[in-house]
Amino acid sequence: MHLEPAQIVVAAAAAMLIGFSKAGLPGSGILVVPMMASVFGGHLSIGATLPMLILADIFAVVMYRSDADWPKIRSLIPWVFVGLALGVGFLLFLPHKPGTRDPLNAIIGATVILMLLIHLLRGKLGDKLVPHSPVGTAFTGTMAGFTTMASNAAGPIMSIYMTAAKLPKNKLMGTSAWYFFLINSAKVPLMLYVNSAKPSDPLITAESFQMNLMLVPMIIIGALLGKFLLPKISEAAFSTTILALAGIAALKLIIS
Repeated sequence: MHLEPAQIVVAAAAAMLIGFSKAGLPGSGILVVPMMASVFGGHLSIGATLPMLILADIFAVVMYRSDADWPKIRSLIPWVFVGLALGVGFLLFLPHKPGTRDPLNAIIGATVILMLLIHLLRGKLGDKLVPHSPVGTAFTGTMAGFTTMASNAAGPIMSIYMTAAKLPKNKLMGTSAWYFFLINSAKVPLMLYVNSAKPSDPLITAESFQMNLMLVPMIIIGALLGKFLLPKISEAAFSTTILALAGIAALKLIIS
């Protein structure tokens, strides 16, 4: 796998953004999805992003390890695994001939656009968007499981769900940290299974994992910068910029 210098810069920026998003501004992580897809292609970007997410999740768990709302996590987990199973089926049966345009590029782009629309609707509909009823929890868990398996793009769904729970900030961060660490870790054997079932179109390769190791310092720098800069920046302006860039990157994936 040969990457051009510009692609390496984009991958490094995505790694920093992953660390930054886990340090207190989760919404910024949505930009990582189209950035990584533009570098690695849709299929490989899913697996190439996962180890970086898990490392950043570990940082978040260490920072907020005692603040999780475990009943909330336990209520979601069964439905998340339903969504993960649907995502595995989707990846197994999605037709793609290596060397041709990756159909996941357009699917990931469309998913990011959908997540951005959900994020924008959050301001208008508030708690009504994702109700904390048994049906709402089942829908949220299933959709989050499917989107995280198919594109690593479940962040906006979970942000809305956690915010609607009206948890204190530290409790929200701790619950999100443990939730994403557990789910992202559970995706590893599932992705390895997809690899073994479709060896000609892998999600994880030795080369992508080697790139992950090279980007570890960037994740750490991003997490430290996030912790340092978060109190000093305008969260509203930063979020607006991230969302706009994510939308542009997603549209590029769809049309290119």
